[in-house]
Parts: sequence; structure tokens; C-alpha cells
Amino acid sequence: MQSDRELAEALNARLRDMVLMLRRVNADQAVTSQQASVLGSLEGGPRRMTELAAEHGVKLPTMTALVNRLERDGLVARGRDASDARVVTAGITREGSVQLHRTRERRIGLLVERFAELSEPERETLSAALPLLGRLFADPDRPPAG
Repeated sequence: MQSDRELAEALNARLRDMVLMLRRVNADQAVTSQQASVLGSLEGGPRRMTELAAEHGVKLPTMTALVNRLERDGLVARGRDASDARVVTAGITREGSVQLHRTRERRIGLLVERFAELSEPERETLSAALPLLGRLFADPDRPPAG
């Protein structure tokens, strides 16, 4: 049996492989993986810039620059928080939703192709692992995705 350290190293390597694979599938798209990730964070409604920065593990100026590019491209619209007009929010636009959908569809398509290469027992094992992965990677500060 692997030690926790060995398991962590192996999982880290597989996660890196997965992230790079999913980035490559959309490399020729108008939206980068990082931009798509921010758009995904906005699907549930407008969010404060500070919340987005914290969720994505970046400093506020970095998130501001990213949102500026998304706004310039018509994928995000800025707004103000109803409870505090000093607070800047970002919300996804219709075009942003379209771009996010395209990005997701390409990623899902690639995963479906990869899953087709697995045996039924392998797919069952992967399916059984999903709740565990969800628990392992859940952000304790955010409600679970619906």
C-alpha cells in the first residue's frame, strides 16, 4: 500500500496530466482555460471581484486584469453590489455563456472519447471514485455545486 505521501505525489502527477490535456483541447478557442474557469464561477450569478480572486487563488489585481479582458470581449459585464454600491461585481453575459458552453462541450467530448477506451469495470471504478474525489477537493467555504 502507498504511503499518504506517495499517494499525494501520484495524484498530483495525474491531476497535472488531466489539466494539461483539458487545456490542449481548447487551445485554439477564443477563451483560455483560466477565462473559462472564471466564466464558470459566474454561472450562478454576479460575484464580487474579491470572491473571484480568492476562489481562483490569485491576487485582486490579477483577477481585475482577467475580468477586464473578459469584459472587453463582451463575455462579462461589471456591476455593483446591491447592498454596497462601492463593491464591484462581475456577471457572465449571454456571449460569455455561449463561449463557456463551447469550451465545456469540447472538454466533455474529449473525456467521452477517453472513457470509450476503458473497460466496463474501469468505468465503474471511475464512477465509484467520483464522490470521493468530490469530497477530497470540496472547498469548505463554498456550497456544493448543484
